[in-house]
Amino acid sequence: MDYAIATVGSHSALQILRGAKDEGFKTIAVCIKDHTLIYQHFKVADEIIEISSYKDFHTVEDDLLKLNAILIPHASLVAYVDLKTIEDMRVLYYGNRKILSWESDRDRQREWLRKAGLNLPKIYNDPADIDGLVIVKFYGARGGQGYFLARNEREFKRKIGSAKEYVIQEYIIGIPVYIHYFHSVMRSELELMGFDRRYESNVDGIGRIPYNLQRDLHVTYTIVGNFPLMLRESLLPEVFRMGQRIVEASKEICSPGIYGPFCLETVVTPDLKFYVFEISARIVAGTNVFMETSPYALIKHGKPMSTGRRIALEIKEAIKQGRLKEILG
Repeated sequence: MDYAIATVGSHSALQILRGAKDEGFKTIAVCIKDHTLIYQHFKVADEIIEISSYKDFHTVEDDLLKLNAILIPHASLVAYVDLKTIEDMRVLYYGNRKILSWESDRDRQREWLRKAGLNLPKIYNDPADIDGLVIVKFYGARGGQGYFLARNEREFKRKIGSAKEYVIQEYIIGIPVYIHYFHSVMRSELELMGFDRRYESNVDGIGRIPYNLQRDLHVTYTIVGNFPLMLRESLLPEVFRMGQRIVEASKEICSPGIYGPFCLETVVTPDLKFYVFEISARIVAGTNVFMETSPYALIKHGKPMSTGRRIALEIKEAIKQGRLKEILG
């Protein structure tokens, strides 16, 4: 039986669909109308299904079932389609969809990271306890939108507005490093797919303004794009240890655990210590900088291998081995 690879036309869909075609799959993009032209232009989708809004995604379920589609999740799916809708869909789904609830709830996510024994920034449960620089983040895969800095309770209250779901997190001074992993069920192995840094507005633009003019500007962290990053080689053993601990902890909290792509969002301090402040339990947009391949994936596979293509290769191997059910959640 032939299978097709489907995803929402946004986020990392170009990479996912191109990778699927490279591995010989038919491809489907489910797009809101304003985005259709992109997937027509780049010719990565054999079929395009249009919807009026992301809220209508559930209406294409029968179409995807008829096309024998395997749905690949990414942040736009998680952010814009109700989690219960995703969990209840009958469409074949790559990954453990139950683990998305651990990603979307920051309290559960922290429990997961703590169980994995990773270094975490301090969390303030009461704004009155703020005693240094903090970053306030909102729930869900919102690409940093609305995040802000505060130094005390007064500043927090001035900036928070009417928001109810947020986390107040210690701001760790260091270099942001986003680590891309792939946990293969077929090969029983954790792979390193690459690293990136984010380009955020307006925080990355403020640095161009003279220091004496920066003081009263409101800093925001909306992600606009990403940069590739090569990490010093001596740090790679710790990178692998962190990823492996995440995989092992995931098996305890949400069997059979996490598999496929995931990302640890970290800050590395001057003493070369990793602090993990977030996990994304699916492909992230930072992997788009390695649309052809990353140096790490090239060394591992001996050929160009994006994360999108790695997903398709895993599915292809599962089909050939009669083990597809093991990677569908």
